[in-house]
Amino acid sequence: MAEPTFLDRIEQTPDAAALRGASYRLLALTAGDTCVDVGCGAGHAVAELIDARIKAIGVDADPAAVAIAQARTPDAVFHTAPSDQLPLEDESVDGYRAARLFHLLADPLPTITEARRVLRPGGRAVLVGQDYGFLLIDSTDQDLTDVILLGLESRSVAPRAARSFRDWLLDAGFHDVEVVVHNQVVTDHRTLVPQLQTAATAAVDKALITRADADNWLAEQSTRAHTDRFLAIIPTLLAAATK
Repeated sequence: MAEPTFLDRIEQTPDAAALRGASYRLLALTAGDTCVDVGCGAGHAVAELIDARIKAIGVDADPAAVAIAQARTPDAVFHTAPSDQLPLEDESVDGYRAARLFHLLADPLPTITEARRVLRPGGRAVLVGQDYGFLLIDSTDQDLTDVILLGLESRSVAPRAARSFRDWLLDAGFHDVEVVVHNQVVTDHRTLVPQLQTAATAAVDKALITRADADNWLAEQSTRAHTDRFLAIIPTLLAAATK
């Protein structure tokens, strides 16, 4: 198997597994149903759905991710394709799942339209994503922290996309929309070091803060970790709807 990516390693954590489980419950599929996982990444969800006797199809625009996913589950069906051009027939799946996808899209509507196209009547769509405007990191300088988190938002095309899931699904003609919030509480500083460094550097690159500000903030977060005072809360929104 190819070398695991950072996101692949994240997907192997217990919290990520719990989040995937929440998405499966919202899909409400039964054995023998067909589900497409769009933006499937390293294929963890596809593998778990197949273990549950769901006919899972993985789609991702990144061929390297598809290669990792195919190696993980050789018998599964995978396609390399964009989220708004799925290689599937009309009304061919019972479930549609897309996680950590919409913050990457400048225009979500073609992808939402495509989700409705491939779903059978009565099929379920589940969208999963973080809204970066809701991230919480404790600090003695909360104003500086908020600015640094704006730097992190600047790294995504649509960092607050998840708060619009309900609107998009309703506008596309879905009904019975349900929104659930899954909160990840992180007290192990090591888990988020790469993201903290990325956020601080992005804020410097955007001229929101100085390099000295960034270094002092990172040092403070490290000190908090050494005294068991590190705290981050990461909300993820799940929106489920029926066609």
